[in-house]
Amino acid sequence: MQSSITEKKLTTKEIVRSDKKEKHVGFSFEKLKGMAWTIVRAVLIIGLSFVILYPILLKVSIAFKHKSDLYDPTVMYIPRHFTLENFQYVMEAMNYFKVVWNSFLLSGGTMLLTTISCSLIGYGFARFKFRGNNILFALVILTILVPPQTIMVPTYLQYRNFDVFGIIGLFNGGEGIKLIGTYWPFIISSITGMGLKAGLFIFIFRQFFKGIPREIEEAALVDGAGVFKIFFKIMLPNAIPAMITVMLFSFVWQWNDTYFTTMFLESASVISSQVQIAGSTLASKLTAASGSTGQIDPFYLSMLVNTSVLLAILPLIILYMFVQRHFVESVERTGIVG
Repeated sequence: MQSSITEKKLTTKEIVRSDKKEKHVGFSFEKLKGMAWTIVRAVLIIGLSFVILYPILLKVSIAFKHKSDLYDPTVMYIPRHFTLENFQYVMEAMNYFKVVWNSFLLSGGTMLLTTISCSLIGYGFARFKFRGNNILFALVILTILVPPQTIMVPTYLQYRNFDVFGIIGLFNGGEGIKLIGTYWPFIISSITGMGLKAGLFIFIFRQFFKGIPREIEEAALVDGAGVFKIFFKIMLPNAIPAMITVMLFSFVWQWNDTYFTTMFLESASVISSQVQIAGSTLASKLTAASGSTGQIDPFYLSMLVNTSVLLAILPLIILYMFVQRHFVESVERTGIVG
């Protein structure tokens, strides 16, 4: 009898030990699996970050190199002779500060007007039901899909001889107003929700406003608020994430735009157009400085063009450093995915 009890105790102890051993093995396997996934994820993130940042880092390295480092085979990424001469030379050739100021005015103005107009249109699509609502929204989506080059001629002619239902022509001898060469095409297209990538911005606002509960508006209507008061006092303060996303996208795309800028402005003194002609501008300046008609050093010219590109994206990098946290939060809340 006593021996059977002892055997039972031993059997129980063996079961407990085996359970602990299995738990230990399972825990070790899960921990090992988690560590392996962490390493793989870290390698992927570092690799993708390097692929994205490598061109910028390379431009920074080239911009700070002295001309003599170009012909030194021992210099790869870290310059042997650090210099700011390239920046100074390019800034003088491009009239950099004036060009950047013009670009800020153009991009900032279109950003504000586009955000206001697209938020109103997006709110209308999200909250008001009317006949042809889906058809109009489908046309908005179509503006995202259709390349702007397909409507280049009618867009140019519209602002080349601008008129509103023939009203201006009645007081101007049957002719419209020439807006090409001014900033009015950007202002008009931004106010009317037809600016650069406006279809995408309307879609972002529509999806965001549809996610806001209707009970908030119903309570405001009961309190006697009108449509515009509800929009400006209630909906817009709740749409800060969508506004940040749209404002940043609008600013960056207008800053980098060359298509509409060169089409509407005959002599565009903005950063995107100046970068396009930076090669010819710097080449002419180098020729005038050397006082000869000989061939220009193509490697040195390439270094200066590289510096001009870095100076063009420098304001955007600084801007992103300040709004990065708000931008990531706004993209997450608006539901934009890659």
